[in-house]
Amino acid sequence: MSSPSRYSSWAIIAIPGLIWGSSFLFIAEGLEAVGPNGVTFLRILIGFATLGLFPGAWKPVSRSSWGWVALVGVIWMAFPLSMFPYAEQHVSSALTGMLNAATPLFIAIVASVLARKLPARAMVIGLAVGMLGAFLMALPALGEGHSSASGVGMILAAVISYGFALNLARPLQQQFGALPVIWRAQAVALLLTAPLGLPDVLKGQWSLGPALSLVGLGALGTAVAYVLMAYAAGKFGATRASSTTFLIPPVALLLGVTIRNERVAPLALLGGATCLLGAWLMNRARQSPAAPAPERGSAPARVQPTA
Repeated sequence: MSSPSRYSSWAIIAIPGLIWGSSFLFIAEGLEAVGPNGVTFLRILIGFATLGLFPGAWKPVSRSSWGWVALVGVIWMAFPLSMFPYAEQHVSSALTGMLNAATPLFIAIVASVLARKLPARAMVIGLAVGMLGAFLMALPALGEGHSSASGVGMILAAVISYGFALNLARPLQQQFGALPVIWRAQAVALLLTAPLGLPDVLKGQWSLGPALSLVGLGALGTAVAYVLMAYAAGKFGATRASSTTFLIPPVALLLGVTIRNERVAPLALLGGATCLLGAWLMNRARQSPAAPAPERGSAPARVQPTA
């Protein structure tokens, strides 16, 4: 029988995935009260305020790195977090969450391009399987017309942006810690999204449900989940901590279908399972002797970006 400490360890790893999987439902509910720009602005505002309560976020970052942190704020926060609410005006929250499973694939592709080095054969197999899954997920929506295709395009644009952001943020996180970098990137994103977001908020038709959803999206999905992920990466290693992302698609699917009565095409479900298989194969390849995972207690090299 497992000890309580082991249960606690798995809970620390699982909770970010559960929170991020719920984020797509929170976005869909928030759109009932406020426009897409308002959703993005409020989640970043609430996340920034919440993350500021953690002492680790206040640690200094050298002035010479501020420009890189600002760029992270654009491509990790402001741009992709703006795409998801717009996308969910055209496609379901369940499909949005499922397509988010392609994030590790684009992280690996961008890393290989930047390193100018082909990944190991096992990684290539995982990438091929994962990309096939992403294509199968998107295919039914692409056949539904221009509106749905636009939604899928926005999601993929956000996921590709995540691929660049994680590779850029990695050395910053290693040098200064995850929380100081994330918090300052959120500050940049907050300034960038305020001009369009604040008018949306002021024009919102507010009720309790959407308001609570946006509080959850900001405080949990844009703050607490990042804190737990950073802690898990430091305590257990980045590879083991990143396994939390496997929970995102099934959680988003379950909540979208059961709470919002969304329908998902069988082909998209097959694609989601295939994409997860590809991500699992890549994760397994990273743990092979040829590509060892970071040691226990190593710096939080990667905090997965999610909605």
